[in-house]
Amino acid sequence: QVQLVESGGGSVQVGGSLTLSCVVPKYTFGRYSMGWFRQAPGKERKGVAVIELESGTVYADSVKGRFTISQDKAKNTLYLQMNSLQSEDTAMYYCAATPSIVIPPLRESAYDYWGQGTQVTVSA
Repeated sequence: QVQLVESGGGSVQVGGSLTLSCVVPKYTFGRYSMGWFRQAPGKERKGVAVIELESGTVYADSVKGRFTISQDKAKNTLYLQMNSLQSEDTAMYYCAATPSIVIPPLRESAYDYWGQGTQVTVSA
């Protein structure tokens, strides 16, 4: 079992920024595909940004240029820096990981391990 623990969610105004963090086991770096997904009320969970074993860093079109995914191996942490937040970014955000190559990289069903989620609310 791979334990993932997210933090950093909160409420922010449109145009603001937030950074999400996910503590992951050290052995997953370089061996697991991992990334961030989100689920808005009444909608399916979808990929936001991942670091996939074969493809590298991949972003959903809706967040390109605004969000940045990164890893800090010394801190065992995966980050999602979110800038220029919009109301449409309001959702529960989840960290996820899998030891597999994922094709396509943002395919939510391919990820085996999930954190508990952290809420991001963007208001005008």
